[in-house]
Amino acid sequence: MSTPAADRGSTTVAERAVRRIAERAATEALAPGEVQVQRGSAAVRGRRARVDVAVTLPYPAVLDEAGERVRSHVADRTAGLTGLAVPSARVRVRELRVRERSEGAVARASKEASQEASEGTAQEVAQELSGGGRAGRPWSPRRVPVAVLAFLCAAVCGLFLYDVVSVHAAGRSPARWRARLMEWLTAHGPDSGAWPGAAIAAAVFLLGVVLLVMAVTPGRRRLLPMAGPAAGVRAVIDRRAVACLVRDAVAEVPGVTRARVRVGRRKARVRAGLGFGSLEPARRAVAETAQETLAACGLARPLRLKVRVRTEPAWRAPASSAVKSASVAAGSTWRSADEPAP
Repeated sequence: MSTPAADRGSTTVAERAVRRIAERAATEALAPGEVQVQRGSAAVRGRRARVDVAVTLPYPAVLDEAGERVRSHVADRTAGLTGLAVPSARVRVRELRVRERSEGAVARASKEASQEASEGTAQEVAQELSGGGRAGRPWSPRRVPVAVLAFLCAAVCGLFLYDVVSVHAAGRSPARWRARLMEWLTAHGPDSGAWPGAAIAAAVFLLGVVLLVMAVTPGRRRLLPMAGPAAGVRAVIDRRAVACLVRDAVAEVPGVTRARVRVGRRKARVRAGLGFGSLEPARRAVAETAQETLAACGLARPLRLKVRVRTEPAWRAPASSAVKSASVAAGSTWRSADEPAP
């Protein structure tokens, strides 16, 4: 006699098992050893599961294609092994690792690159990259401010709720602090003309303005958006990284002994110290070098460059050509006077 299907029991796949399967599937998406999993998470709701995996991908590689391969493989493999429906798998690329290649692979890659350059493929790729759309700054989730504000609001509301419930449900007398607070607010409200009430009202108003500003602004002021090579591809670069690139490039200019670079959201300020050489040519060289470095960063919005070059205390103005020729002529005359007459 067969048992009804409803009485046979059910099979439950734990979220930990789903997470382990998703992490293992991510390592199988590309060649062995190329994908490394940092951490993963899984949430099971009935017959559906959502997985999230943070991975390290090899470099160089096409990130969107490699990420899509990892995502699709994780979703298909997890659904096939667990029997759950995986409508979406989220893959986060946390780091890039330089791929170790053998000498033969390097030779083949250089040969293929030369062939593509001879066929004009490099020019087409450059045109596609230069034609990317402009992107805005990424929006910050602002988890810490939201968590702190939510915790404070929940604590205050929970304290008031406990006192009100204890008064109306248990018949207790209201807490002294709440009674005193109500009496103080009735006597020092904003309409009473007292400064404490007006100060508290102004503080609450400013807090509301700050929250509105945080809600409508993207944040992440340290990141600069880069021009994406295609639609749907977004890239950012840290302002400190741009400053380091410009500083290293400016430091290689002949005569520059020190360089200091500050990169803002719209401006880049370069200050350099000149140890030897002419001032104006050095200033032009520093400006051109900094401009070329900023252009090579591929920023979505070009930065306004401000260059300032100062001479070091040990700097001396180079002698002009007339002075040099006169000194050379004087030296030759003096040497010819000492020579015996023919």
